[in-house]
Amino acid sequence: MSVQKYFTEENKLQITNAIRVAETNTSGEIRVHIESRCKGDVLDQAAYVFEKLQIHKTVLRNGVLFYLAVDDRKFAILGDVGINQKVPGDFWESTKEVVLEKFKDGLYSDGLAEGIIKAGEQLKVHFPYQDDDVNELSDEISFGEK
Repeated sequence: MSVQKYFTEENKLQITNAIRVAETNTSGEIRVHIESRCKGDVLDQAAYVFEKLQIHKTVLRNGVLFYLAVDDRKFAILGDVGINQKVPGDFWESTKEVVLEKFKDGLYSDGLAEGIIKAGEQLKVHFPYQDDDVNELSDEISFGEK
């Protein structure tokens, strides 16, 4: 069965709206990828998806991936080199904790939306919105079937 079974249209809209709100004030880019299974290390799989979605190809290297494998209960946040050079060392871990608190109650879209907004606030500090900003990556959720 598809991983999308966990997300209603309203849930998907909540997540994509959070991405749009977060990106309103920043040149940073946020992607969400959800699949059911993650065999092996979650960071390795997230890095694979990061490259597959070409998040590393943003001009300022300020892309972020929220990766979730629902059935395996694995979650990771990866930031590109441009953002990782600027955010505090524990930023992604503290953002992950905010998301996981919601996940414990089965509130996947709420958790993702909260984490995305938090990431957007940090992106805004280091990569403010520019008048000539171009949305370099899709705001839509990508779904895998692993």
